[in-house]
Amino acid sequence: MSSIQTASTADGRATRRVVAASMVGNALEWYDFFLYGTAAALVFNQLFFPGFDSLAGTIAAFGTYAAGFAARPIGGLVFGHFGDRVGRRAVLVATVMLMGAATCLVGLLPTYDSIGVAAPILLTALRILQGIAVGGEWGGGVLLISENVDGRRRGMLAALSQTGVGVGFVLSALVFALMTAVTSDAQFLAWGWRVPFLVGVLLMAAGLYIRLKVLETQAFTETRRREGTEKVPALEALRRHPRSVLVSFGARIAENGGSYVFLVFVLAYAAEIGVSNGVALTAVIVAMTLESAAMPAWGALSDRVGRRPVYIGGAVAMALWAAPFFWLLDTQNTALVIVAVTVANAVCHGAMIGTQPSFFSELFGGGVRYSGVALGHEMASVLAGGLSPIIATALLAWAGGWWPVACYLAALAAVTVIAVVASEETAARDLVTMRDVHRGYPHDGPAPQAAGVGSRHPSADPL
Repeated sequence: MSSIQTASTADGRATRRVVAASMVGNALEWYDFFLYGTAAALVFNQLFFPGFDSLAGTIAAFGTYAAGFAARPIGGLVFGHFGDRVGRRAVLVATVMLMGAATCLVGLLPTYDSIGVAAPILLTALRILQGIAVGGEWGGGVLLISENVDGRRRGMLAALSQTGVGVGFVLSALVFALMTAVTSDAQFLAWGWRVPFLVGVLLMAAGLYIRLKVLETQAFTETRRREGTEKVPALEALRRHPRSVLVSFGARIAENGGSYVFLVFVLAYAAEIGVSNGVALTAVIVAMTLESAAMPAWGALSDRVGRRPVYIGGAVAMALWAAPFFWLLDTQNTALVIVAVTVANAVCHGAMIGTQPSFFSELFGGGVRYSGVALGHEMASVLAGGLSPIIATALLAWAGGWWPVACYLAALAAVTVIAVVASEETAARDLVTMRDVHRGYPHDGPAPQAAGVGSRHPSADPL
């Protein structure tokens, strides 16, 4: 074998390794995070807020759920800071450990009947720790791939990190569905709900093993060698890339807000209209399985036609699907419920989330990229993902029907369309040679070194 072929094989193995580390690590982290959302929709209202009626208890449970989102910017800032100064790999090991410990403790937590008001307080505290962990995870997991691969295929390969998010959701829903199937209602409320949380210890160990096997990203290593590190990367990201922070924030509004309506609120809504938990969980499992397969396809499409058209298309599709989504749910027909949730996720949400990793990575220079991505991404999580189940549930209780929730989804989509229209096309920028504005390049514009489609990078060999 020639030296060129040997190098190509080695680079291919390195690419597969970072893709696996990002995808599997994300799956394990988001298994824990989504698990809480499922429990909040189905059991936490009864176990930790027993004095409320059905909808009020659900809103209270979603309140603890939202606390995790409120903590995500803290995680993004803290872990983003160290990710830009120390490196992506070390931070990603820390996020896995924090998430696994918090999730296991939720599974051991006494309920309201045992320790009274201390139970929801402790539940909220653990949810905050989960939020801090996942706030630092997303940006690092995305950059682990984006900063190691060629711009021509960055959309498709970076989307695999989001496939891990989908796999994590499917795993959490499957374990929850399995426990509801093998236990009676009384057994499930007594102890069955705890099992999926305790499984998080095993997943944490697997995640640590995988993350410790990867090396630092090439783009970060090159940037640190060439430019050093910033004292406060988050402040520098705001100074150099203000428009990029706003674009990433606005782009997240429909993607994140819509996602938690389609995946979390839908469980509570289905229960209210008489659709069984089993059918609702089956619908989200099918939807997320198909979306996980669709994400790389949407990312690949963005490699060909650009990030903006695909992202905007997903937001517009979400606005158009909002009313049919609820019409199909109201039929209570199993097949139509599955269609409603699948189209909402695999098509509407999938187009946005499949494009997002590469799009957001390309908005920021290397010295502040982790912090910049985390700023817009996690701040939007508070207003969009964290509040959307609460807002949707409150709108449902106020109107006695779903029409204001559909309007709410359309409004989220409008914000995202405006934000992405305001951005520049970023596809195929070279993240290794891209420099920041303090080196003489314009704010939020393409660096002169930004590669066109067809650029090569040593790690660009086929998987």
